[in-house]
Amino acid sequence: MIKQGKCFFTSESVSKGHPDKVCDQISDAILDEILKKDKTARVACETYITRGLVIVGGEITTRTWVDVEQIARDVIKNIGYDSPLFGFNGNTCAVVNVIGKQSPDISQGVDVGGAGDQGLMVGYAVDETPELMPLSLVLSHDILKNLEKIRRNKTLPYLGPDAKSQVTIEYQNGIPVRVDTVVVSTQHTEAILDKSGKKITEKSKKQIADAAIWPVIKKWADKNTKIYINPTGKFVIGGPQSDTGLTGRKIIVDTYGGRCPHGGGAFSGKDPTKVDRSAAYMARYIAKNIVAAKLAKECTVQIAYAIGREEPVGFYVDTDGTGVLPDEKLAQIARKLFPLTPRGIIEHFKLRSPIYAQTAAFGHFGRKEFPWEKTDKAALLKKEVK
Repeated sequence: MIKQGKCFFTSESVSKGHPDKVCDQISDAILDEILKKDKTARVACETYITRGLVIVGGEITTRTWVDVEQIARDVIKNIGYDSPLFGFNGNTCAVVNVIGKQSPDISQGVDVGGAGDQGLMVGYAVDETPELMPLSLVLSHDILKNLEKIRRNKTLPYLGPDAKSQVTIEYQNGIPVRVDTVVVSTQHTEAILDKSGKKITEKSKKQIADAAIWPVIKKWADKNTKIYINPTGKFVIGGPQSDTGLTGRKIIVDTYGGRCPHGGGAFSGKDPTKVDRSAAYMARYIAKNIVAAKLAKECTVQIAYAIGREEPVGFYVDTDGTGVLPDEKLAQIARKLFPLTPRGIIEHFKLRSPIYAQTAAFGHFGRKEFPWEKTDKAALLKKEVK
């Protein structure tokens, strides 16, 4: 919990064109394509991207076949890397497939409904936004969603696919009161460089701020809010041309923006028998419903598993002193109402459906299109408390 007094908390987000997010989207697109044809497939798909090269690896056991190379190319081109303009081209890059199969030693435990790995997963919710997510992360995501929109509709045709945002919120006694600082770095063409060739023009900075930033932060901004756009001066060379990407390297962007601990694993490219993913979704679902039921202002849930075992070996609820009941009692109620076995989680959320590509950018949580974001258990939780 944000503590008493005055403090500043920051979260960041990255765009679809960030190299790590390109990899997440390729891995999840491959997973989705496999699940369309084989709902029982075991998938742990990892992607690496660098200049002119994509490598897809990991372990996949399935009865079907998908065109990994074409899926990767389609994702890259759809993001916007479809010409030499931004340094990477999905039409001409090399794609190397080095996928293997899942170890039979793991499979024998998963086949009977056990967890696909050991590990701990964390879910979180806080009542400072309608999404029950940290404000700094919600604003960071929304700024980049705006950038994505104006890039695609050519409102600002000089924008490139790679971008990052960062929002710092000032808190007073645990309450968010204002946006203190916004940092946005966005890839662009040379068309907006000034005469020095070392930085973008003030006009372009204003255009980016007016189109992407101010509509998001205006409710929270004041005369002292600071906005930095491309603070190094320019960002012409970006994407995989300037930085390697890996699946699963943006776990804080994917989750809660640093407001709570993170479990042991990343999400993208993993089928739902991997509790790294499915149990993290359940942990969020539990935490969100507890906060939605007004049983706490803030809630962190941890679930832990042993590989091959069905029931969790650990379950933990922490409301940081904001709960209407002792945390131990809330944990007992949650265990009663929510399915916690891998099989139960998969069935509850229908996780063998091809829903994963849409999770791979702008966060896995706080988005109403996902089943783990429902608050349909809030009434039952309230009933248990009475």
